[in-house]
Amino acid sequence: MITRRAVTAGFATSLIGLPRLGMAQGSGGFAEELTAQPVATRLRPDAGEVEAWTFNGAFAPVVRVKQGAELRLKLRNETALPLSLHFHGVRGPNAMDGVGGLTQESAAPGQSHEYRFTPPDAGTFLIRPCVLGGSAEPQERGLSGLLIVEEANSPHVDQDITLLIDDWRLNDDGSLAPFEKAEAAPAGRLGSWLSVNGKPTPQRIEAPPCGRLRLRLANACSARAMRLRLDGLKAYVIAVDGQPTSTFEPLKASLPFAPGTRYDLLVDLAAEAGATGAVTALIGDGLPLVEIATAGEKRPALAAVAPLPPNTKLPDAIKLQNATRKDVVIKGDPKAPNVPWTINGGLGQPTGAPLLKVKRGSPVVLTLTNQTAFMQPLHLHGHCFRLLHALDDGWEPYFLDTVQVPESKTIRIAFVADNPGKWLLASTVMERFDAGLWTWIEVT
Repeated sequence: MITRRAVTAGFATSLIGLPRLGMAQGSGGFAEELTAQPVATRLRPDAGEVEAWTFNGAFAPVVRVKQGAELRLKLRNETALPLSLHFHGVRGPNAMDGVGGLTQESAAPGQSHEYRFTPPDAGTFLIRPCVLGGSAEPQERGLSGLLIVEEANSPHVDQDITLLIDDWRLNDDGSLAPFEKAEAAPAGRLGSWLSVNGKPTPQRIEAPPCGRLRLRLANACSARAMRLRLDGLKAYVIAVDGQPTSTFEPLKASLPFAPGTRYDLLVDLAAEAGATGAVTALIGDGLPLVEIATAGEKRPALAAVAPLPPNTKLPDAIKLQNATRKDVVIKGDPKAPNVPWTINGGLGQPTGAPLLKVKRGSPVVLTLTNQTAFMQPLHLHGHCFRLLHALDDGWEPYFLDTVQVPESKTIRIAFVADNPGKWLLASTVMERFDAGLWTWIEVT
């Protein structure tokens, strides 16, 4: 778990990084098309071409919109499988949540679907496929991107950099390994090659001495949970899962990074040219994902780092004494032939009774018990939650929408069910999700 260390902070914005699709103008909203299409591409420079799937011919696109502006986005599906898009972490209207088979009909091959809503919160959010029983292959062929909802007054930085981390399961010759049905790969498709923004690692960034960077890190892997280590960097976390937090330095300069997790970091650079640092994935001996170097003229010193303004749309407190409580027990064995994973003894079903049905505004506490031998990352749609302390005497000082439940452990989360609709609580390991490791909550 992340741990807080209080520090101080100050800020505004500029941009490099992923393919940028557009910017809202004033309050008139923003319209864009994302065409999901197969593309022959070479992932590894030393390998042959593979059939990947992209949005508008590019990996890891970024959609940017100002907070308060309406987003209008049309998905065109030119792939061979049904698609719908989930805006991972956005507390938007249920009809726009993008769960094919629950909140909408998936767009069949050759069809399109329009999403239209005003994101309520600023932050960094994933765009990814979400089809009941059919999410893994589209995501693992490369269909993922970022939605950036920009603050009215963003931190002052030299560069605002989006970094979408993904992994790919490749054969020795660099071709994509065959895709298995979810029942045949319930533990998840663990990739053998990592990319940043669809490109080989590490991505190199240059910035002036005494500069400041905003790094938006997102884990788009299907199954790979990892830790990130910040080597030679003076970094402060300013947002977790898109939501502002009390600014802190990561404990031991590392952060847990489950599929679906996002961090916004401010990085202050050294005063001398030629200084280097890295964001490293703790895999094997360590794999640098991003290398940062100072170059050029020293810039004037910036104001001290300060927290982002708090999100006043989220509750200051959750009345735990009044909460509706529900146990969520995860069981399973990935070697089981038919039902590898269950929640409270069953598979996810869009029909029938929900896990929980509560009235809008109700506080909810979920006790998540992982009785498996695997870490279980879970994502709650449409809401943000607090991670409770063990004795129910408080919570961690940040909001989350994705959490890891350690193997053979229990954790509890609390939230105010203030968004009406049918909302998934689902594994972010796509093969487990496809195999039925999900349930849903109804808010009326």
